[in-house]
Amino acid sequence: MTKVYNDLLLAADNGDVSALCLLYLTVAFDTVDHDLLMLRLERQFGLRGVVLQWFRSCLTGRTFQVIYAGSKSSMVIICCSVHKGQFWVPVCLFYIWRTLKTQLQYMM
Repeated sequence: MTKVYNDLLLAADNGDVSALCLLYLTVAFDTVDHDLLMLRLERQFGLRGVVLQWFRSCLTGRTFQVIYAGSKSSMVIICCSVHKGQFWVPVCLFYIWRTLKTQLQYMM
């Protein structure tokens, strides 16, 4: 971050205009649709068979329930979001980056 700050200061000293965009990608993991992710892993990255099934098994059957003061909410099946801090982080970063890159190229 110090290098980025220094580069911005140098650009300002040279009279250049700079823009900085910071993305909080951890939140983006909560928006990853499981079906879309599986489709992309298959079509764009060529995963098939046992490997694709293994990825699918990590996403399916996940549920969420809130327990507070002895009361339980109804259980909800999770169809979006991936575990943070697992092997999904690099997979999702690559997936998100590739999606952003594709969208930006389409816009230009």
